[in-house]
Amino acid sequence: MFTLTHAIEPDDPRIAAAIGELKRLIRERYPEASFTVYRGEDPCGIYLRSTVDVDDLDDVMDVIIDRLIDVQVEQGLPVYVVMTQPARRIAADLRKRAKQRTKPLPDYVPR
Repeated sequence: MFTLTHAIEPDDPRIAAAIGELKRLIRERYPEASFTVYRGEDPCGIYLRSTVDVDDLDDVMDVIIDRLIDVQVEQGLPVYVVMTQPARRIAADLRKRAKQRTKPLPDYVPR
């Protein structure tokens, strides 16, 4: 079991194996996914950031959630996953929302 006094490193063999397995599970379904591994502090642990170009990031999380819970609970490893969309998709969504907000409201006629 890891504690806050334990040096948490992404190259710890158990953590590296867990991260590798989570990446593999995501890539099987989303081969275009990209990944970044980093040390985080809230909570303290090793984070896997997965960037996937999909409408709903919950679909990606559904692929790994059971295994992630096993890693965290059964193995006691401080491994966390953050799902993100590519910047181009986020920018396109923001432009779309901005256009929707600028549409004029229909004329209001009180009764």
